Amino acid sequence: ELKLTASEWSVLTCLWEDSPRTVMQLVADLGERVGWAKSTSITTLRRMEDKGLVRCAVEGRTKHYSAAVPRARAVRGETRAFLDKVYRGSVGLMVSALAEDKALSKAEIDELYEILRKAEEGGQ
Repeated sequence: ELKLTASEWSVLTCLWEDSPRTVMQLVADLGERVGWAKSTSITTLRRMEDKGLVRCAVEGRTKHYSAAVPRARAVRGETRAFLDKVYRGSVGLMVSALAEDKALSKAEIDELYEILRKAEEGGQ
């Protein structure tokens, strides 16, 4: 199961949005988004490369980074970890909590019905 740190999410989000990116593009983007210094971005990228989370291609003197992990895989892992931690693994408890807090709009409720209908039909 894939578990990402908040820092790794920040980097991968940049790369999922636009890839490949040069080190300087990532440094600028991460500086803007999360306030990182150049050294923090470079250190994080190096660690992520060692963990197999990002790929690095060198062209001349420029490094180009891309995500080595699909967004869907990362989201599944994060969703499962969140459900396990907060709702003891129960989707029902989570939806019930949202409904009780009136946190679901009519459109979101309709969307949930559609998702459940497709799941029941074996479409998911």
